[in-house]
Amino acid sequence: MTADTSDNKWIGKRTPRPDGADKVTGRAAYAADTTMPGMIWGKVLRSPHAHAVIKSIDTSKAEALPGVKAVVTAKERCVVKAVLAERRVVG
Repeated sequence: MTADTSDNKWIGKRTPRPDGADKVTGRAAYAADTTMPGMIWGKVLRSPHAHAVIKSIDTSKAEALPGVKAVVTAKERCVVKAVLAERRVVG
């Protein structure tokens, strides 16, 4: 059984990639490359120990850093979830 590929112009041929040169040279702009005025960046710090029981977290050094707007731990997670639910962001 042979397939009739005369109607298909892409099979067995090089696919044109008009954005290929921009991607490989670093000129392409991605969503993560954009910044907005007043934009706040977040960072997640995870435990280096798998399955560790974290008894306490001292966030005073992080809170003292210049530019830090908030430090969120599991203790605040319930408050954040409640606010998001109130705004109907979370199910």
